[in-house]
Amino acid sequence: MKFGPLPVHEALGGIIAHAVRHGALALRKGTVVTAEHVEALTRAGVSDIVVAMPEPDDLGEDEAARRIAGAAAGAGIRAEPPATGRANLFAGEAGLLLVDRARIDAINGIDEAITVATLEPMRAVAAGEMVATVKVIPFAVPESLAQAAASIAAGAVAIAPFRPLRVGVISTLLPGLKASVVAKTAEALDQRLEKLGLPPAIHHLQTLHEPAAVAGALAQSVAAGAEIAIVFGASAITDRRDVIPAAIMAAGGRIAHLGMPVDPGNLLLLGSLKATQVIGAPGCARSPRENGFDWVLQRLLAGLAVGRAEIQSMGVGGLLMEIYSRPQPRSAVFHAKAPPVAAVILAAGRSTRMGANKLLAPMEGKPVVRHVAEAALASRAGPVLVVTGHDDAELRRALDGVAVTFVPNADYQEGMASSLKAGIAAVPASAAAALILLGDMPLVTPRLIDRLIDNYAAQPELKAVTPVAEGRRANPVLIARALFGEIEGLSGDVGARRVLEEAGEGVLEIMVDEDAVLLDVDTPEALARARALAARPKG
Repeated sequence: MKFGPLPVHEALGGIIAHAVRHGALALRKGTVVTAEHVEALTRAGVSDIVVAMPEPDDLGEDEAARRIAGAAAGAGIRAEPPATGRANLFAGEAGLLLVDRARIDAINGIDEAITVATLEPMRAVAAGEMVATVKVIPFAVPESLAQAAASIAAGAVAIAPFRPLRVGVISTLLPGLKASVVAKTAEALDQRLEKLGLPPAIHHLQTLHEPAAVAGALAQSVAAGAEIAIVFGASAITDRRDVIPAAIMAAGGRIAHLGMPVDPGNLLLLGSLKATQVIGAPGCARSPRENGFDWVLQRLLAGLAVGRAEIQSMGVGGLLMEIYSRPQPRSAVFHAKAPPVAAVILAAGRSTRMGANKLLAPMEGKPVVRHVAEAALASRAGPVLVVTGHDDAELRRALDGVAVTFVPNADYQEGMASSLKAGIAAVPASAAAALILLGDMPLVTPRLIDRLIDNYAAQPELKAVTPVAEGRRANPVLIARALFGEIEGLSGDVGARRVLEEAGEGVLEIMVDEDAVLLDVDTPEALARARALAARPKG
């Protein structure tokens, strides 16, 4: 591929490397120059432009990305159609992410033009979660490079799906162990399973903290059909001759390994009784926070081998006590606090395409706009501001009891820009940014909102963060205070699109695979689709 400035009349068939703006003429980066473009550029007085000229044996960036991503997609993975040289891979089902690091490293070593990035291996992922991305840097690459990468990629990214195994829970009792602790432990375990899309434990047995009693409970759990038996001891396991390992041996089972190089989680025991896997849970497993117990349980549920060697290999990356995803680190040394971000819900429109106020339409027993407000309140954004105009009184009734602040917009008939400006003007001075939500997008989740906030927290110099789905920007959008002045200059029935375009590289695009960011309920058909999606089984 040739790259550089060319006279306009020689640029036919080239790919525009940098956006061209000249008066009314605007050509986007990545546009293939046509004869009409040459004529328009010449009329506009543009003498030369920077283009990439593909060679005969080159593949375009999208086709190269498509081939590599398609090859890398192993079992349980689906590759999305590429855009701007990027093809994303998504989990087709819930499970553990399997990554062949050697293959990924080899692809990234072929040429700087081709890159592949993945989530960390053995991460628990949900169906629909993005797990990897292929990005071709230039506008085109030699077909031989793309083919070499695709050959190496062969199934490098896959999912080991979680299986609905029968899990039995045994809690041992000692004087001083509160019943509430035992109950919360069982609840935390069931919540773990629920998050993985699996059924709750088949039983929660309680027994004395004595080898014979625990052996009897284990036999009972196996007889009840438990494929995994988890023993929460009233006292930690400190030796292979302690109560829980002694009980496993007394019941006719065996001990595979005691201890693990993961903190929290050091005092975990792995054994078996007949065909049932037995986990002697460490004390940290009573907490819902991530610990070594999760790693072992998830691997068993995904049907992966777990034994002495696998556990001993978990040390690198096994220090979990201060990772950012833990909501309450055990020491106060690490502070990664997101800057304050307010939420602004635009709810002042007249719903002309719907024929009635779409924000008041019922969905799963509550108005559409209430779904949006509750999602915002369940996220880390705050305060939550709702801009009203048309049907102000009805909207307030629809949100009765919801902890939002109403922002009346007397100029709502002038279009969306007036509501956006009213909302931005009401954002408290303490907020570093505003998360703009549309009141007619009821499928937006707190998780998505928090993802935008997290990315802004990691790069506070950003001007905006926006989700991208199916190759186009979507909603909601996080707008930093640096752009508030630009918002004030908007007018008419427009949103912040122009402001974001002018912000250029200050806008971070987050690839998502969610119906939420593309579906607003502007029409009866869209509302029906939203209702159907909301009614789908969760998990």
